[in-house]
Amino acid sequence: MADRKVTASGKDKDGDITKLCKSGEAWSPRMKADAIRDIENGTHTYYVQQAGTSRVDITVVNGTSGKYLRSTADKSSSNNLDNLPDC
Repeated sequence: MADRKVTASGKDKDGDITKLCKSGEAWSPRMKADAIRDIENGTHTYYVQQAGTSRVDITVVNGTSGKYLRSTADKSSSNNLDNLPDC
């Protein structure tokens, strides 16, 4: 199992997360469906850790319109998937 740091995220026109990225990594970009499968199967973990913030894990959430990715809530908004640079 690999522990993968995410530094950017892809978003569609509605702002929904479509992929996870880290420049220079062979796994990047990782499409949403693949990342969800990785997390649910325990194949890989994904996390965000911005300078000066704690590590937050990316989890799978079962929403009304299907599964999606979300970073664990904490006191910082800079490590939210929505607030990461686009990839």
